[in-house]
Amino acid sequence: MYISQETPAQTEARLRKVIAEAELAVHDGPYVFEEVSADRFPAHYVTDALAFVRDRQVWSALVPQRQPREGQEAFALFSFHFAPDLDNSGFVGWLASHLKARLGTGVFVVCGQNSSRGGIFDYWGAPLAVADQVLAEVRVLRGR
Repeated sequence: MYISQETPAQTEARLRKVIAEAELAVHDGPYVFEEVSADRFPAHYVTDALAFVRDRQVWSALVPQRQPREGQEAFALFSFHFAPDLDNSGFVGWLASHLKARLGTGVFVVCGQNSSRGGIFDYWGAPLAVADQVLAEVRVLRGR
């Protein structure tokens, strides 16, 4: 992870270059979090899950939505793999703050590591109601 001292304008310029050069993927279909008791790993989700996160009570598996259920929030998902030679530190906070200020929406982010593809990668979830606007804004930031 990079540690840098820069002005807000320098940070903005650097992160606009990061997003422009990152590999963006938009994932099919809505995704949901399925919860399973923490005392039993949800192995039945291994083939479909993009992420597993756990607290003291539940495993939370991020999986494609199979059947809409009342009260279960669904999300559009997109991801970034970053260019290995660019400092992407601060990216999550920068883009999340930008989307909140511009569109009024929050997002969630799950990060992983793939050393053969540049290191850190991010999955981003946006509420379905604003998914098109979020993706349009991401494309604007990418210069596309």
